[in-house]
Amino acid sequence: MTNTNIITTNNLCKNYGVGDNAVRALKNCNIEIHTGESVAVTGASGSGKSTFLTLVGGITTASNGEIVINGKNITSMSEKELAKFRLENIGFVFQAYNLIPEMTAYQNIILPLKLAHKKIDKKYLSDICNKLSISDRLSHLPSELSGGQQQRVAIARALITKPSILLCDEPTGNLDKKSSEDVLDLLTQLCADNGCTLILVTHDKSVADRMGRIITISDGEISED
Repeated sequence: MTNTNIITTNNLCKNYGVGDNAVRALKNCNIEIHTGESVAVTGASGSGKSTFLTLVGGITTASNGEIVINGKNITSMSEKELAKFRLENIGFVFQAYNLIPEMTAYQNIILPLKLAHKKIDKKYLSDICNKLSISDRLSHLPSELSGGQQQRVAIARALITKPSILLCDEPTGNLDKKSSEDVLDLLTQLCADNGCTLILVTHDKSVADRMGRIITISDGEISED
């Protein structure tokens, strides 16, 4: 692991609403995350942790401040530039699997490549599917898969573009204990194998403790454990 910053936020703020009714979801957030780190983002419900993740992922826009990823200030990008940047640099895994029900597991996995007009790296695809133990499920629809299998498909989809950053929001929230442990093992190992920076939002201390670093958000403010 290097000490190169892959993500830097400077005085990052996010407000919802205006005037006296405005809610300050994130307040003057200053954080540096290094390439290859695994980072847990913890905090109570409504603390701002998911807001932080969506800002870093370019899903929502900041009210103030800046986010620099791979040396590029994403807060100054147009929507079109940001969409392209997300597709090429960031993978997402959510608590809800968000698989397209009419598509097979294989079709769901390669969808980001289709959107980015990129060729399929068949060896890489085979490798991650083997590691995720879903190679024999690729022709199945999401409705034919267990929750754990659907989340593994979602992980494969997130990694198929070889992103430099993987953002996960409660990725094991819908899984039983055994499936949760398996998914966490796979997430951390696959990110380590591919030099991918992992940022994982969780309210579960046992999950957070598996990451290399823990950031806590309380009432919109960030602190380090």
